[in-house]
Amino acid sequence: MQITNQAVADATAIDQTLSKRYIDLDPGGYVIIYLDREQGLICAKHFTNFIDDRGLACDPATGKPIPTRGKIERLPTHLYSGRTAKEICIQLFEQTKPCPITMLDHASYLGREFQRAEAALLSGQEYVQD
Repeated sequence: MQITNQAVADATAIDQTLSKRYIDLDPGGYVIIYLDREQGLICAKHFTNFIDDRGLACDPATGKPIPTRGKIERLPTHLYSGRTAKEICIQLFEQTKPCPITMLDHASYLGREFQRAEAALLSGQEYVQD
């Protein structure tokens, strides 16, 4: 089957629409994904948080909401890295006990993001976490 430009445009539109949906935040924390191109690695920093009564992710140390933009001055609880999406997923979901990801939709999202990061790493394209 040949992939057409229209099929690519349709898939992109679906992804962009779905990226705007509401999602519940994982009380187990959040993950920042980035590439280390020099080392050829996909990297992920896990940070703890708690969800307040408004549904906002808050810093356990300060109790203040964690900003969604700008630089955050927090230390991660753990740093994961792998050469492939599968390698980093095994570290995060299978080898870390207890697993810091507590929601299935969050795990699914991270799997998709690790696949995107791997594709960007292999192709030389820019990776920006969704």
